[in-house]
Amino acid sequence: MDPFIALADPVRRDLLRALASGPARVADLAARHPISRPAVSRHLRLLTQAGLVTVEDRGRERHYALARPGLVPVRALLDELAGHRPPVPESAFDALDLEVRRTVRDRRTGTDAAPGTGRPQEESA
Repeated sequence: MDPFIALADPVRRDLLRALASGPARVADLAARHPISRPAVSRHLRLLTQAGLVTVEDRGRERHYALARPGLVPVRALLDELAGHRPPVPESAFDALDLEVRRTVRDRRTGTDAAPGTGRPQEESA
């Protein structure tokens, strides 16, 4: 199920808010709503199918928890709409640091390396 469809219902959004503070049993979640326990279970099943909730059986009880990775597509859309760019990966900074060190070293030794080769550039006539 599409997480956006799952989030369209106000009861399911409220269930996610409740689960954001930690795992809970169906009985505890149902006590917060004026709908039946089976109806809450159906909502939780849809949230599970959408990848927004995980379920764990503990004896006769089912415990539900928020699956934060399931919110990634939602966060990506919201960031896109808000004009935010994804964070720069750490590896990009590593590559930049390497290039800065190489440039500093080449300037100290008096060699200007040809781009991408690490060898001195040849003079052109």
